[in-house]
Order: sequence, then C-alpha cells, then structure tokens
Amino acid sequence: MTTSSLSQIETELAALKTTALESIANLSDLESLEQVRINYLGKKGQLSVVLRGMGQLGADDRPRIGALANEVKESLQTLLDDKKSQLQAALIQSQLAAETLDVTMPGIYRPQGRVHPLTGMIDRVIDIFVGLGYTVADGTEMETDYYNFEALNTPPDHPARDMQDTFYLPDGNLLRTHTSAVQIRYMEENDPPIRVVAPGRCYRRDTVDATHAAVFHQIELLAVDEGLTFTDLKGTIKEFLREMFGDLPIRFRTSYFPFTEPSAEVDVQWQGKWLEVLGCGMVDPNVLKSVGYDPEIYTGFAAGFGVERFAMVLHQIDDIRRFYNSDLRFLRQF
Repeated sequence: MTTSSLSQIETELAALKTTALESIANLSDLESLEQVRINYLGKKGQLSVVLRGMGQLGADDRPRIGALANEVKESLQTLLDDKKSQLQAALIQSQLAAETLDVTMPGIYRPQGRVHPLTGMIDRVIDIFVGLGYTVADGTEMETDYYNFEALNTPPDHPARDMQDTFYLPDGNLLRTHTSAVQIRYMEENDPPIRVVAPGRCYRRDTVDATHAAVFHQIELLAVDEGLTFTDLKGTIKEFLREMFGDLPIRFRTSYFPFTEPSAEVDVQWQGKWLEVLGCGMVDPNVLKSVGYDPEIYTGFAAGFGVERFAMVLHQIDDIRRFYNSDLRFLRQF
C-alpha cells in the first residue's frame, strides 16, 4: 500500500475522532446520545467503514492503524460513558425538581363529604342491634312470590296482600315489599339460634306524598331460639327504642300481621303525642314450618320499621321527598 493510502486512513480516523467528540459534547438527551454511539461505533458505524480499508495496507502498517483505531474507539467510548452519566444525573435532578413538594404553597380545598341521613340512620340502628348480639343479613330486591308472601304465611288468596300493593315484573317475580323475605332465606340456610337484623330497600305502589314513597327503606329483626317469649320481644324493643329516642313512654297495641301471632304495633310518646314507630310479634308457627324448624321446639319474634319514619321524627323533617331530591342545601345539614 502507498504512503498516501496510509496517511489517508490516519487522516480519516483523526477527522472522525474530532467530529465525534464535538457531536458528543453538544448532546442534551440520552436518546440522541445512543444514536451517536450507533453512528460512530456500531457494526455499520463510521469507524467500521474506515477500518475496512485496512485490508489494503501492508503487514507492517496494519498494527499502527489498529492501535490508532483502538485509541479512537476508547476515546469515544470513554466520552460516551461520561456524557451518559451526566445526562442521567441531569434527568434525575430535573425529575426531583419537578416532583418536589413546596410545603409553603396553599392547599387545595376539597369539601368534606357527608353521610346521607338515611344511611346514617341505618348505621345507627345496626350499631344498636350488633351491640345486642345480632348479625346483619341482606338479600335481593327482586324476589319471588314464595319468599315475599307465601313462606310468610300469606297465600295467594290471603286478604293481607291487599295491605301491600306490589310491583310485579313481567317474568312473574316482584320487587320486594318488605325485608321479611330476607328472614326466610336466612332461616333456610342457618339453624337456630338466630339473631339477625336485615336492612334494605323496599317497593310498594304507594301514592307519593309528604309521608309516603314508592321506594323506601326498612329494617327488620328476627330472633329464633328455644324458649323465646313475648316478654323477650318487649324487652328487646324497649331497649332499642330507649337507645333511639331516649327514656320515653312506650305502649304496645294489639295488631295483625300474617307472619306473626300474636302481633302488636308500638308507639312512643314523642313531644306530647303518641307516635307509631314499628310493628312486631311472635313468629307464626307456619313460618317456622316453612323453613324446616320445629315450632314445638323453637319460638321466635320479629319486628320491622321504616327508616324514613325514624329519620323524619328524629331530624324533624316534614316531607319524606326531601330525602330523595339531592338538594345540597338540605343534605349539608347532616
């Protein structure tokens, strides 16, 4: 090979080194740095292109060019590594600066949420009964006629069905008119002793006015064990009402429900007037038989009441529709 060819390769290597060093020095991001590395040191990079001319050199000249090429490669690789470390450090610092919390800045105001008065009332009732040893049970809002009526001692021709104008569905099911259906399902799956409280949404074809709604909430309690009597029922109801209303006069009035016998309605003397608050009674033996309990061994009592009624009394609300209007002026009071 001629001297000019040797000198040409040396010149190309020197020029490549100078150009690469300038390119690396001016880089500002890691992605561009990687592109420069591939451009100069990759398998098809510029250094590889220059070194292809070594095949034309003599045996005495190749070690000289090889050493020069290694020097150029090592210089570029060292500078690439240093630049990569600098860019990574700068990236970390910029991320830290962006994520730094300035504790002197004012906070963002977020209004505190509030518990809906009906939800709060349900929670309060549950707390009382859980404290008395009861377990919470729930069920589906769409029910069959059997669980909503028949298993509760209300056959198809029973006049008690007139007490509850029911929403029937096209498939023959219905929207439950009370949470008593939960009691039947629970008793079918559990053996006595039983003490459950069942809150939930119910549906009836009531004309909507200040004291009635087609959709409302009800809570029922059920206790089944050996030897339970009406005295146990009265004691439980009195303790519950004392927790809810305070130490007020209470009276039990004879009433009728198809799934309890005997049955009673309970009043409290609230602000000088007798106010009906719930219905209750001893579980009818036919109901116990429908779930496979022996009424000769077990007895039970049940009670039920409307959540809206309790909330209206305790919060002195004049219209049940206020609970469903989503009026923030009303809800912010709770």
